[in-house]
Amino acid sequence: MIAPAVGVPQTWIVHREMALLLGWPRAILMQFAHPLVAQGVADHSRFTTDPRGRWRRLHRTLGAMLTLTFGTEAEARAVVARINGIHDRVSGVVTDGGCASGRTRYTARDPELLLWVHATCVQSFMLAYETFVAPLTLDDRDRYCAESATGAEPFGIPAAWIPRSAAALDGYVSTMLARDSIVVTDTARALAREVVAPRSAGALRPAFALLRLATTALLPPSIREAYGFPWDRRRARAFDATARGARAVIPRLPHAVRCWPTARAAFARAG
Repeated sequence: MIAPAVGVPQTWIVHREMALLLGWPRAILMQFAHPLVAQGVADHSRFTTDPRGRWRRLHRTLGAMLTLTFGTEAEARAVVARINGIHDRVSGVVTDGGCASGRTRYTARDPELLLWVHATCVQSFMLAYETFVAPLTLDDRDRYCAESATGAEPFGIPAAWIPRSAAALDGYVSTMLARDSIVVTDTARALAREVVAPRSAGALRPAFALLRLATTALLPPSIREAYGFPWDRRRARAFDATARGARAVIPRLPHAVRCWPTARAAFARAG
């Protein structure tokens, strides 16, 4: 069992856990619920056509998060530059008629879209941590939001826009969900199928069944219904039992099993 090191960032405590992978699909599907984000992924990624492309995307995204959290300042700057460079090349026109925002053009450098992506990641990672690892205090949640906000600024989101407390984060997400800018389109549903039930899953189908259960459970009910994911008492009971089991087991696992190697190295350096 790993005792949290005194004085280390709260992002270290949360991001060290491999269990956060169970929250990643929730974040992605929340992002796809914005039609401009979904169209950008559909237009500029081989997400639905190349199985290896999905794994490469996950590997790159995971690597970026770990480097931004645990890497050196120079390594973090390089990741920011690479991501901003990719975003500079992503723009286009929304073709899905479900876009209710009235906006037809998109660019990945749009600060409003970047804020939505940031907020859904932060909220999903905290939710996954508390669901599968351990509860966080309100101070822990606020510290995590504040630290994550600082890390988001280099991507071009105005500092004043970024939620720096758990209440502000949840308020922002709730406000967005109540607006007509969040609409699950056919494009989003097609992308979502490749996240939770990829055609190429093969021998990994049991793992994806667990991932699909976790994703469905963690999504807000309105988004879950818009994607067409079934939910009932039987599924809820199965998920609750899975989450309870994870919270009982994961904190007792050795750090070599539950934590990313990059995180273990950072904790070792910090003493």
